[in-house]
Amino acid sequence: MASLRDLGLSEYEARAYRSLLTTGPTTAKELSRASDVPMGRIYDVLNSIEQYNLVRTQTASRPKKYVAVEPTTALDRLLEDKKRELEEKADQYESIVDDLADELDAAEPVEEQFWTAAVGPDETIDLLLERLAAADRDIVMVSSHPSPQWDMQAVSEEINAQLEHALDRGVSVDLLLTREMVGSMSEAVGQRYRETLQQRDDFDVRTYDDVTGSFNIIDGVEVCIQVPNPLSSGEAFGMIDLKDPEFAANVHEEFVPRWEDADPLEF
Repeated sequence: MASLRDLGLSEYEARAYRSLLTTGPTTAKELSRASDVPMGRIYDVLNSIEQYNLVRTQTASRPKKYVAVEPTTALDRLLEDKKRELEEKADQYESIVDDLADELDAAEPVEEQFWTAAVGPDETIDLLLERLAAADRDIVMVSSHPSPQWDMQAVSEEINAQLEHALDRGVSVDLLLTREMVGSMSEAVGQRYRETLQQRDDFDVRTYDDVTGSFNIIDGVEVCIQVPNPLSSGEAFGMIDLKDPEFAANVHEEFVPRWEDADPLEF
């Protein structure tokens, strides 16, 4: 059950505020009895919830009296404090990530051959997005046909976002699509291409129908190959990611003549 402690108050602070709602204007001594907050703690507790702007004081009276701020106002103030705290935490974490990114990027990359695989639509997209995010120099994407188990609009928007980030990093992007793949894209995706990607100097998209598979070449050394489902035509079974400069060079060599014969796409 939700409690004031979920919004940052301690147990004693929550007891004191709840008791003030029922007692009306009261002294610290009377509030200590009503709330079961020890007398040795009550002034610290009152000072604390006063800093939260949850109580008002009548300083002219002797002894000093306290009254609770109305619940709606009090909860709004606690909520704003919590939001502000979370925003500060988010800024702090972003700063930590920036510092760590610089530190970790300074490490020498591993050049040995390595491969991994993902099985299933969600895992496949996650792996592809991860590898696109890792690109430093160039991305080649070849996509032959839409996979029916994917929400193509959602997937296309996620991929578009990663391509935009890559372009912002100075990565060049060559995208080769079949007409079937272009036709599967929604108007919203096409509009994003027109307004954001197509205007970029390092982004080029062309159409070519004489391709049957889908793959991606990352920085000339890594290939992500979509594996079709052998039991269901048209569906993607998974993806293999292979880091092997020699293999990537061979794949790129096969890609080049098709790219040169392809037609520029105007969305």
